[in-house]
Amino acid sequence: MAGNPRNGRPYRRLCAQQRALGLPCWRCGQRIDYSLTGAAAQRSRWAFTLDHAIPLSLGGDLLDPTNARSAHRRCNSARGNRITQPLARASRRW
Repeated sequence: MAGNPRNGRPYRRLCAQQRALGLPCWRCGQRIDYSLTGAAAQRSRWAFTLDHAIPLSLGGDLLDPTNARSAHRRCNSARGNRITQPLARASRRW
């Protein structure tokens, strides 16, 4: 039995590479708090998580860097396993 592939070194390396880019959330466009790590990150909605543009349940590759996106924990959870585009941002404040 192989165990959970998300606990393996290749997956952790991909997460570290994506985190090092310091990109905003690909869903909402807002800044991600990359300083949160460990237990604090697991409790915060605004912490970094690795999201997959094509969900794993729909055939996306777990370790493909072109499928990896930076997202808030909140945005990643709200999206679920749907294939969606990033949220539209208003051009001006109303």
